[in-house]
Amino acid sequence: MPENNDDWEEGRDERSHAMVPATPRDVAHIMVGSFILVFLFAFAVLGVIARAPVMTGIAVVAAIGVVIDIVLAIRRQRRGRSEEAG
Repeated sequence: MPENNDDWEEGRDERSHAMVPATPRDVAHIMVGSFILVFLFAFAVLGVIARAPVMTGIAVVAAIGVVIDIVLAIRRQRRGRSEEAG
Protein backbone atom coordinates (compact mmCIF):
# COMPACT_ATOMS: atom_id res chain seq x y z
CA MET A 1 0.00 0.00 0.00
CA PRO A 2 1.43 3.42 -0.88
CA GLU A 3 2.73 5.63 1.91
CA ASN A 4 1.28 8.78 0.38
CA ASN A 5 -2.41 9.26 -0.37
CA ASP A 6 -1.47 11.13 -3.59
CA ASP A 7 0.01 7.92 -5.05
CA TRP A 8 -3.10 5.89 -4.35
CA GLU A 9 -5.71 5.29 -7.03
CA GLU A 10 -9.12 3.80 -6.36
CA GLY A 11 -9.45 0.30 -7.71
CA ARG A 12 -12.52 -1.71 -8.68
CA ASP A 13 -13.27 -5.33 -7.96
CA GLU A 14 -14.80 -7.82 -10.39
CA ARG A 15 -18.33 -6.59 -9.56
CA SER A 16 -17.28 -2.97 -10.19
CA HIS A 17 -17.46 -1.99 -6.51
CA ALA A 18 -15.03 0.64 -5.30
CA MET A 19 -12.18 -0.73 -3.23
CA VAL A 20 -10.84 1.63 -0.56
CA PRO A 21 -7.95 1.17 1.81
CA ALA A 22 -9.25 0.25 5.25
CA THR A 23 -7.63 -1.23 8.29
CA PRO A 24 -9.41 -4.00 10.19
CA ARG A 25 -9.44 -1.68 13.20
CA ASP A 26 -11.44 0.97 11.34
CA VAL A 27 -13.86 -1.62 9.99
CA ALA A 28 -14.33 -3.07 13.48
CA HIS A 29 -15.00 0.38 14.94
CA ILE A 30 -17.66 1.05 12.32
CA MET A 31 -19.37 -2.36 12.55
CA VAL A 32 -19.28 -2.75 16.33
CA GLY A 33 -20.25 0.88 16.80
CA SER A 34 -23.28 0.43 14.57
CA PHE A 35 -24.28 -2.66 16.55
CA ILE A 36 -23.93 -0.78 19.85
CA LEU A 37 -26.00 2.13 18.53
CA VAL A 38 -28.98 -0.19 18.07
CA PHE A 39 -28.87 -1.18 21.74
CA LEU A 40 -28.31 2.38 22.92
CA PHE A 41 -31.34 3.49 20.94
CA ALA A 42 -33.39 0.74 22.59
CA PHE A 43 -32.17 1.79 26.05
CA ALA A 44 -33.01 5.42 25.31
CA VAL A 45 -36.52 4.49 24.20
CA LEU A 46 -36.98 2.28 27.26
CA GLY A 47 -35.78 5.12 29.45
CA VAL A 48 -38.35 7.46 27.93
CA ILE A 49 -41.14 4.89 28.29
CA ALA A 50 -40.16 4.06 31.88
CA ARG A 51 -39.72 7.76 32.71
CA ALA A 52 -36.12 7.16 33.73
CA PRO A 53 -34.25 10.31 32.67
CA VAL A 54 -30.90 9.07 34.01
CA MET A 55 -31.06 5.93 31.88
CA THR A 56 -32.09 7.97 28.85
CA GLY A 57 -29.33 10.51 29.47
CA ILE A 58 -26.65 7.85 29.81
CA ALA A 59 -27.82 6.14 26.61
CA VAL A 60 -27.82 9.44 24.69
CA VAL A 61 -24.35 10.44 25.93
CA ALA A 62 -22.98 6.99 25.11
CA ALA A 63 -24.60 7.14 21.65
CA ILE A 64 -22.95 10.50 20.98
CA GLY A 65 -19.60 8.98 21.95
CA VAL A 66 -20.15 6.00 19.65
CA VAL A 67 -21.14 8.25 16.75
CA ILE A 68 -17.98 10.33 17.25
CA ASP A 69 -15.91 7.13 17.25
CA ILE A 70 -17.55 5.95 14.02
CA VAL A 71 -16.97 9.33 12.35
CA LEU A 72 -13.30 9.27 13.35
CA ALA A 73 -12.92 5.71 12.03
CA ILE A 74 -14.47 6.75 8.71
CA ARG A 75 -12.13 9.73 8.48
CA ARG A 76 -9.10 7.49 9.20
CA GLN A 77 -10.30 5.07 6.54
CA ARG A 78 -10.70 7.80 3.93
CA ARG A 79 -7.24 9.18 4.65
CA GLY A 80 -5.80 5.80 3.72
CA ARG A 81 -3.45 5.44 6.65
CA SER A 82 -0.94 2.74 5.98
CA GLU A 83 1.07 2.97 9.20
CA GLU A 84 -1.04 0.38 11.00
CA ALA A 85 -0.32 -3.27 10.42
CA GLY A 86 -3.37 -4.92 8.93
